[in-house]
Amino acid sequence: MLGSVAENDPDLAPMICSAGHEIASHGYSHRLVSELTPQQFREELLLTARILLEQTGQRPFGYRAPQWSLSEQAGWPFAILREEGYRYDSSLNPLPFVGNPRGSRIPYRLLGEGAGLWEIPPMVTRSLVGNLPTGGGWGFRFFPFRTICATIDELNRCHQPAVLYLHPREVDPAGPRLDLPSLKRFVSYGTRTDAAPRLSGLLQRYRFITVKELINEWQHAS
Repeated sequence: MLGSVAENDPDLAPMICSAGHEIASHGYSHRLVSELTPQQFREELLLTARILLEQTGQRPFGYRAPQWSLSEQAGWPFAILREEGYRYDSSLNPLPFVGNPRGSRIPYRLLGEGAGLWEIPPMVTRSLVGNLPTGGGWGFRFFPFRTICATIDELNRCHQPAVLYLHPREVDPAGPRLDLPSLKRFVSYGTRTDAAPRLSGLLQRYRFITVKELINEWQHAS
């Protein structure tokens, strides 16, 4: 959740939290991390954490950068996340254009400046043309439901989690649209089909837990 969204709608985070969900940080302003100085990045983390703690009684332990704007080549954001008590990041996407297509498809512990943090990549599906974005966004709406399920099954057979994500707009096909450039408009909206039915199908077929619960399981098992 963005700190600015929580601040502007103070009933939202408590409602989500009371339903049993974990709330993680998306920063405050949605500015790309690459546009922030280390001090600005830390300030956004601190401000968002304070707002969420005041509203829900729980501070965030996870982080995702706006528009996947983190890279392992820039280690200082991970160092700041670790210093501020975060336990995981989910910003490194194993896809072209938004991340590293040769990056890990499964969770792993970061090295270097972020040593100790878990990196939790979103689910992708391997194919002859490279990784496909089946775990969220337009790909979750576009690719066949059986492909998404087959990828979840493949990961689970290897005792790995399938990490999915959705934006509110993907379960609100009649909602407002921003005036975006053509490529961003497709990525954001595509055909704007309602993802709620396939989300319901996944909830009936699989068991889901929060990322925080998942990391607690790993730590207890180690």
